Amino acid sequence: MSNRKQKMKTSAARKLVSNETERAPRTSLDLMKAWREMLLIRRFEEKAAQLYGMGLIGGFCHLYIGQEAVVTGLQLAQRDVDTVVTSYRDHGQMLALGMDPKGVMAELTGRIGGYSKGKGGSMHMFSREKNFFGGHGIVGAQVPIGTGLAFAHKYKNDGGVCVTYMGDGALNQGQVYESFNMAALWKLPIVYVVENNQYAMGTSKKRHAAGEISRRGEAYGIMGKKVDGMNVVKVHEAAEEALAFARSGKGPILLEMETYRYRGHGMSDPGTYRTKEEVELWKTTRDPINTIRAQMIEEGVASEADLKAIEREIKGIVSDAADFAQASPEPDPSELWSDVLADA
Repeated sequence: MSNRKQKMKTSAARKLVSNETERAPRTSLDLMKAWREMLLIRRFEEKAAQLYGMGLIGGFCHLYIGQEAVVTGLQLAQRDVDTVVTSYRDHGQMLALGMDPKGVMAELTGRIGGYSKGKGGSMHMFSREKNFFGGHGIVGAQVPIGTGLAFAHKYKNDGGVCVTYMGDGALNQGQVYESFNMAALWKLPIVYVVENNQYAMGTSKKRHAAGEISRRGEAYGIMGKKVDGMNVVKVHEAAEEALAFARSGKGPILLEMETYRYRGHGMSDPGTYRTKEEVELWKTTRDPINTIRAQMIEEGVASEADLKAIEREIKGIVSDAADFAQASPEPDPSELWSDVLADA
């Protein structure tokens, strides 16, 4: 590559991340807890990538590496009664909601100890106990489901809100706007979270989405807000406001979380549609975990020794999850016929 072309690509990458993450302001958010949650997601996903490379995880596997601040900031603002539904990039939501890493990893490896008895894999895990209504492999299909969950909250008058995640690519699907219309008409308690990680599979946002994503709900009277999704404090502040708005009976609200995935769309995606310089710039200037780590040390919230102790703890949790998954047996063939129907 010529020096001129290299400079042009580097310049384009810098323009893409020109809104570099500022140091998070002082906040009521427990920074240590947020950092720990983000680190758990990061290390879990790295281990999942390792197991995938060893052939222990089959099928599709979409990692959340880089996007940890989004789900962490939101989850720490939610109540136990709230429900969550998301797309196929779902491991982060599961861990943030407190689902057992052992059960999640066992499901990834197709073992009976998994949350769906090894039959769902990466994209299809559920936990009624944690009010997690699954990852969904069909692009945008979770949005009508989330809208239905919000209707249930309103019908039962339980004070709950449904947090419905989708990617920037899913926002181009027709069923999303049918859901927007119904949610606005009935003033359903729902927060639509668009994780704009800049790419719909291999297509950049500027090539697939006209206009501002945060304004996509305006035709239905749905207020939207663009948030720095690489800053867990800003995510948490926006989440508190959005959840309070939806919980108060004012109807749906949309949050566009500007974030970035460091890995390809899925494990089989080499990511050749973007430059290494672009990815590296996001990592070095806006990484959500490193940003908070540096702030905690600078402000005396934690010492290097404190953080290293947590890192060792997280490493042990993830290692135990991988060991549990590999020790758990595969489901018996008879499981093909279980959980197919439920008596109502």
